[in-house]
Amino acid sequence: MLESYLPILVLIALAVLFALGSVVFSFIFGPKKPSAVKLAPYECGMPLFGTARERFSVKFYIVAMLFILFDIEAVFLYPWAVVFKRLGMFGFIEMGVFILILLVGYVYVWKKGALEWE
Repeated sequence: MLESYLPILVLIALAVLFALGSVVFSFIFGPKKPSAVKLAPYECGMPLFGTARERFSVKFYIVAMLFILFDIEAVFLYPWAVVFKRLGMFGFIEMGVFILILLVGYVYVWKKGALEWE
């Protein structure tokens, strides 16, 4: 039984050796010319302002969660579209109800002002 897993174990060992070898060789043979610019934290090419511990507005997180929620719900449309003809009218009505529930949720969030930035 062990011989059937031997190729997998050899592949894992080679992957680990390659990863460790890459790190060790780059540390040994890589250029080491530190400067103030290279050691500065990278922030998308923009100069730093404030601290890293700065708090974000709760609205930022709410909009992010709503985006993820509606984005994931849109993913459910793809499998439905694939089997649309096999589902017939029943599938069409069920997806209409699903989209109607999403629309009601979207209107509720919109009326509550959760999508406003200010």
